[in-house]
Amino acid sequence: MREISINGSARAVIGKKATKEVRKNGNVPCVLYGEKRDEKGLPVAEHFTVSEKEINKVFFTPHVYLVNINIDGTEHKAIVKEVQCHPVKDNVLHVDFYEVVADRPIVVGVPIAPKGLAEGVRAGGKLMAMIRKINVKAPYAAIPEKLDIDVTALGLGKSIKVGDLHFEGLELVTPKEVIVCTVKMTRAAMGAAAAAAKG
Repeated sequence: MREISINGSARAVIGKKATKEVRKNGNVPCVLYGEKRDEKGLPVAEHFTVSEKEINKVFFTPHVYLVNINIDGTEHKAIVKEVQCHPVKDNVLHVDFYEVVADRPIVVGVPIAPKGLAEGVRAGGKLMAMIRKINVKAPYAAIPEKLDIDVTALGLGKSIKVGDLHFEGLELVTPKEVIVCTVKMTRAAMGAAAAAAKG
């Protein structure tokens, strides 16, 4: 799993007015949920800000990162729990991070990477990825940058489901019935099949 480092500053004041001021100054309000618990046993939220430039390094990329967050000199390892983006401008408005520890499994979405030339594609079909990521559970050190999926034997009209896959050391959390990729019949392939049937 790739790692990336960002720098943040603790927020002393929170609320709508303070949040508007944070964004006006080119920063993004963030929250880190970590190991600390309150008297009710709930995670203690640590509020901080990160510059838009820094936060964009995490999101505007195809990679999934373990994020090393430096908040006023204190280091935290975290993953992104939730992100809110502007519905029109698409810029990041708010991020929730979840602190991780080395020996505790986490759940994270890992990009899929189909490998090989599918039989169905050689027959004129088109390979289509139905999802971009599969959720996996494992300690962060065991999580790969991507999940390689061999599609070589995939024929026309056939699909690979999450339940068909296995990766050493990873528990797949995405439901087994979810289709990962499929080879769809194209018009050209249908025409060729019809011509072959006519003889």
